[in-house]
Amino acid sequence: MALMTYAQAAALALQHEMEADARVVVLGEDVGRGGIFGQYRGLQERFGARRVIDTPISEAAILGAGVGMALAGLRPVVEMRVVDFALCAMDEIANQGAKNRFMFGGQGRVPLVVRMPTGIWDASAAQHSQSLESWFAHLPGLVVLCPATPQDNYAMLRAALASGDPVIYMEHKTLWGLEGEVDPGQAAELGRARVLRPGSDLTVVSWSRQLQACAQACQALAAAGVQAELIDLRSIWPWDREAVLASCRRTGRLLVVHEAVQAAGFGAEIAATAAEATGCRVRRLGAPRIPVGYAPVLEAQSRVDADAIVQAAQALLAPNGATA
Repeated sequence: MALMTYAQAAALALQHEMEADARVVVLGEDVGRGGIFGQYRGLQERFGARRVIDTPISEAAILGAGVGMALAGLRPVVEMRVVDFALCAMDEIANQGAKNRFMFGGQGRVPLVVRMPTGIWDASAAQHSQSLESWFAHLPGLVVLCPATPQDNYAMLRAALASGDPVIYMEHKTLWGLEGEVDPGQAAELGRARVLRPGSDLTVVSWSRQLQACAQACQALAAAGVQAELIDLRSIWPWDREAVLASCRRTGRLLVVHEAVQAAGFGAEIAATAAEATGCRVRRLGAPRIPVGYAPVLEAQSRVDADAIVQAAQALLAPNGATA
């Protein structure tokens, strides 16, 4: 066990994978100098510029090269800097990487990991602060992951590289300095959620940085005598239906919270599945359908804070708790 940051955990995971498998390569803008968040620090010095490859500023070219490398037998890690920039490469993701295995009867595999830092980035405005996990969950052929802790960022990145399929790997833009214990011997199983806090009164499901606000809300609810079970989904696709549905059957109530815009967010999929399977009360809580503002007072309108989560939970617990 070692104490390290979220960014250091990712760099260590890549170091271990690159030491174990010469097919693992990294490509993207500024990866040679360690990446803009330090998530590649020291890797080019250790493995050289032929395996940690600085690229031109062209997301379509970077991802196109990554898909080609994967089809040729390499295991590339492609850096998009922020998820917002990946929209310049959607054809390579949605029509090439995601579909290849299906269209060619399994003759080709695309063992590609695309790192897309996600979420609100303080004072970075509408083109650098989006949460788009539901876009990628909608595309057949993609695995979508959202690690929330240094331990998960280490173990899930290694598991992503081992999966053999294209993985959309979404690290929150403000988690890079988060510190935590990391056990390099602890493996991650993709598609497996984790219960952060047991409870019997309602189920709260979230992921990524939004878990921090959910944990604060659960503490406030506990002080009022409400025991909420908090689940870190971790894997958006595949998602852990069994864990979520088992909790919903026990509590009879589900609150799904995410930083992404509520309209058509992935919370709707979880809520609908739980309602259909268990008949539990459901409620969703996400951001309003507005661009993230630059000014702090505008940016705050897009954040889902602990107070809003407590209010949504209390409405769900009321005798005539409304669904949304």
